[in-house]
Amino acid sequence: MTGTTVIEAVRGDITTQEVDAVVNAANSSLLGGGGVDGAIHAAAGPALLEECRELRRTTLPGGLPVGEAVATGAGALRARFVIHTVGPNRHRGQTEPALLASCFTRSLAVARAVGARSVAFPAVSAGVYGWIGTEVAAVAVAAVRADTAAAPGLDLVRFVLFSEDLLHAFDAELADRLP
Repeated sequence: MTGTTVIEAVRGDITTQEVDAVVNAANSSLLGGGGVDGAIHAAAGPALLEECRELRRTTLPGGLPVGEAVATGAGALRARFVIHTVGPNRHRGQTEPALLASCFTRSLAVARAVGARSVAFPAVSAGVYGWIGTEVAAVAVAAVRADTAAAPGLDLVRFVLFSEDLLHAFDAELADRLP
């Protein structure tokens, strides 16, 4: 690579991605849930839950704050790491785009800290947390582009999306905004 990070969007299953780190759209408990969180925990197996329980017991007794990120091993996933981030919940009044952007930038910082060169993201906060897919796409792409331009070290950032609508939203942002 020449120092330029490839940023792409694909439709697929984040649990099957062959990247160094997958990002989990976690809840603050880190102990699993629905959607992407539940799928990652199910695919990773019990080792992931044990690491998350240890984090809660030691460094994060109150849970992971919204907009922050933390890494664990990936259990049975193809990736080496899971980076957990808690997206803002629009239904709880968490409507600030900067809080959503922080999920992406903090996750990238954690990825660099653990030595990851490739990262797969879901559409954090889209769906059950009430954020519209086009808004998530705009915030996510802008945050990732700004971060990777300012801080080298990643070869690939892939948005792995579960629906055609989300894929179209991310593709439009990637096409419309020049790096």
